[in-house]
Amino acid sequence: MFRKLLLGACLLVPSIANAEWHVAGSKHFVVYSDDSEERIRTFTERLERFDQALRYITGTPDKPISPSARVTVFQVADVSAIQKLYGSNTVAGFFQSRSSGSVAFVPRSTSGPLDAQTILLHEYGHNFMYSSWPSVVFPPWFSEGFAEFVGTAVFRSDGTLMLGKNPEYRSFGIDKSNYLSAQELVRTKQGKLDRYQTETLYARGWLLTHYLLMDKKRAVLLGNYIAAINSGKSAEEATKELGDLRTLDGRLNSYYKSATIATIMLPKDVTPPGPVTVRGISAGEAATMPARVLSSRGVDMKSAPGVAELARRLAAPYPNDAGAQNELAEAEFDAKNYEASDAAATRALAADPASVHAMLYKGMAQMELARKAGSTDPARWKEVRSWFLKANKAETEYAEPLILFFDSFAAAKQKPIKSAENGLLYAYMLAPYDPEVRLEAGQLLLEMGEQKAARAAYEPIAYSPHTSPASDFANRILDALDANGTEGALKVISDAAAKAKAGAGDAKKSG
Repeated sequence: MFRKLLLGACLLVPSIANAEWHVAGSKHFVVYSDDSEERIRTFTERLERFDQALRYITGTPDKPISPSARVTVFQVADVSAIQKLYGSNTVAGFFQSRSSGSVAFVPRSTSGPLDAQTILLHEYGHNFMYSSWPSVVFPPWFSEGFAEFVGTAVFRSDGTLMLGKNPEYRSFGIDKSNYLSAQELVRTKQGKLDRYQTETLYARGWLLTHYLLMDKKRAVLLGNYIAAINSGKSAEEATKELGDLRTLDGRLNSYYKSATIATIMLPKDVTPPGPVTVRGISAGEAATMPARVLSSRGVDMKSAPGVAELARRLAAPYPNDAGAQNELAEAEFDAKNYEASDAAATRALAADPASVHAMLYKGMAQMELARKAGSTDPARWKEVRSWFLKANKAETEYAEPLILFFDSFAAAKQKPIKSAENGLLYAYMLAPYDPEVRLEAGQLLLEMGEQKAARAAYEPIAYSPHTSPASDFANRILDALDANGTEGALKVISDAAAKAKAGAGDAKKSG
C-alpha cells in the first residue's frame, strides 16, 4: 500500500514545490498553505476561535502550550491531492494525533456535507477532550457524539460561531435505533460494530449528546453518568443516571422530530482568536516541502527510503537552511540512516541553535547508533540524553523530549531513574490523545502498583469504536487485569514484547 501511496503522493511534488508557501502561527496551530496571506490568516483565526469556543462552553482554562505541541495543518490544493496522499479515494481530509505534535491534512476547497473543515473540527474536538480531561474515561457514544456536536461548527458572516448544528451527513443513522438501541448505544465497550452500527453510533451519539447538553437539568444527568463511570461503578449502574433506557429511544426520536434543533450562538467577542502571524517560508523549507508533507503523513519501511532519497535531493542545495536540514534529518532517521540523520541535525543546529526538532533528531539518531553498537559507555548515553534534556529545557511543556528521555533507558538496557518515570507520566498528561503514550504510561503505572490510574490510561483506547491493534492490546490488558490483577496484566505486556522482539529477529534473519 505504501509504495502506491508514495507513488501517488510524488505526483503532488511539482505542484507543492512550485507553490508559494506561507506559514501561519497562533497559540494552538501552525498552518502551512500556498494560499494567499489573507486567506491563511482567516483560516487560522477560525481555528483559534473554535478552540476558544470549546473552552467557553466547557469552562476549560487556556493553559500554556509549547510551540512544538501545536497542531500542524497542511493545506493542499484539493480533495484529489488529499486522496493521493492518504492512499484512498474515500477521504476529504484526515488528522493524526501524536505526542510529537498532531498533524492534519485538508484541501483548500471541498464539496459535500462531510467536508474537510468538519473532519478537522471533529478530530480537534477529540484532541481537545483528551487534552482537557486526560484521566477521565468517556464512553464511545459521548466521545464521538461530542466531536460531532462541535464538528459542525458554522462561522457566520456576522462573526457569530454556531455549535450544535444537525450533521446532515449522518442522516442515515439518526433514526436507526433498530441498528443500535439505546441499551446498546450507551455501552462503555462496544466491541466490533458493522458499518451500519458504526454510522448509527455517530449519529445517535450526536443526538443523545445534543439532547443532554442542551437542557440544564439533563446536562446534570450527563455529568452524574460520566462521574459514575469514573467512580468504578458498573456500566449498568452508571446508565441509571440517564433514566429508563427502555424509553430513551422514543424520547430521542421525539426530541429530534418535535422542533427545530437548537444551537449555541457565540458572539465573536467571546471567542477571540488571539494573535496570528503569517510569513513566507525560506527557500530551503519551500524546496523540501514535498518531502516534508510525506514525512508528516507517515512512512513505513517500504516507503521511507524513497522519501529519504527525495529529501536528500531537495535539501542538497540548502546545507545551511534549518528547515531543509530538519526535514532531511527526519527523513533519514525514518529510513534508518542514523549517521546521515545525525549529520543533517548537526547542520540544522548550526543554522538554528534553538531548533527543538533538530535537538530531538540529534538525540534520536545518536540513541539508535548507541543501541546498534550495544554501547554500555555511561558517557555515550549521557551525551544521548543531553539532547533530550536540552529540548526539555527549551520547551518544558512538550511531551516528546520527556518520552524520549524515558525511552533512552530501555535502549541502554537500564532501569529508568525516578525523574525519567516522572517525566513520562507528565508527558502522558501533556499528550493523552496519543495512544502510544497512554500504553507506555499505563505499563509504568502498573509497575508502580497504581491499578486505578493504569486502568484510566488504557480504557479510552480499549473503548474506542474503531478497532485497531492498540485497542485490541488495551482490551487484552484490561481483561487480564480483571482476571489476574497487576501480575496478569504485566504478563500480557511482557509476552507481547517478547513476541515483537522475536518477530523483529526473524525479519532481520530473512532480510
